[in-house]
Amino acid sequence: MNIGVIGGGAWGTALAQVLASGGHDVTLWALEPEVVAGINAGENAIYLPGVPLSGFRATGDLAPLAGAEAILVVTPAQHTRGVLAKLPATRAPLLLCSKGIEAGSHKLLSEVAAEAQPGAAVGVLSGPTFAAEVARGLPTAVTIAMEDADAAERMAEAIALPSFRTYASTDVIGAEIGGAVKNVLAIACGVVEGAGLGQNARAALIARGFAEMTRFGLARGSRAETLAGLSGLGDLVLTCSSTASRNFSLGVGLGQGRAATELMADRRTVAEGAFTAPVLCEAAEAAGIDMPVAQGVRALLEGADVRAVIGELLARPLTREHV
Repeated sequence: MNIGVIGGGAWGTALAQVLASGGHDVTLWALEPEVVAGINAGENAIYLPGVPLSGFRATGDLAPLAGAEAILVVTPAQHTRGVLAKLPATRAPLLLCSKGIEAGSHKLLSEVAAEAQPGAAVGVLSGPTFAAEVARGLPTAVTIAMEDADAAERMAEAIALPSFRTYASTDVIGAEIGGAVKNVLAIACGVVEGAGLGQNARAALIARGFAEMTRFGLARGSRAETLAGLSGLGDLVLTCSSTASRNFSLGVGLGQGRAATELMADRRTVAEGAFTAPVLCEAAEAAGIDMPVAQGVRALLEGADVRAVIGELLARPLTREHV
């Protein structure tokens, strides 16, 4: 199968390697010339150092990808619309592999992609994945969500490997929301770690954060079982429990009292939760959805004192659990 990958970061590179390992003809587009050169020489030293690459090629030209049979879109969420607008019109299925909500419009990336490429079917690839482990062939499972059940199953079968299990779904919205919201919650769990609040607090925050994800997801039309699956709870558990998560690491710094501007100034990789948090809170507030953990993350990113934010969360009125 001829497959294009848009995005030369760690995740895009890892996916290209998985696809190439499965025997597909893979072309990856990257913005930076040095990333293109490095991949073609056998290593993405900037975003995925130490992982040998082979079996696929990189380019700085989007035109060759327009003829692919499927395209994986792995650009940062806030750049998805712009990059897809530059891609020549295609009817190939687009699988969105980034996680976020567009600022300003509050649109999910599937909605953004449908507007930028109206002739293409749009789906989502999401799940608990660290790029370096995927690229090295360690066992991983993901959700492939497309509105057409047959199309989702065909895509899942096409890119599956023994070490890369794919589960088909028709809940595109649920797969997207799980991935977007978990990034914000991962920052919150990092704050718990950085502030030294303990394991009890982290477990409680994961559970209450999942309740927020569920409230928001159901209000936007997702299914509860999707949010409880790989692309929701599964991804949440992974990114809320490891410093390998960029979002978790950002939260650790915030929990230690460091400023978000300082923490993000020297980052070449993107902590998507930092961009998603304000958009998520705006969308939740507009819909009347209570998301106190997400609001706390937004406040910290805007410069609020970490102890004050933690105190406000702990002082919230008691309520029933399942509301």
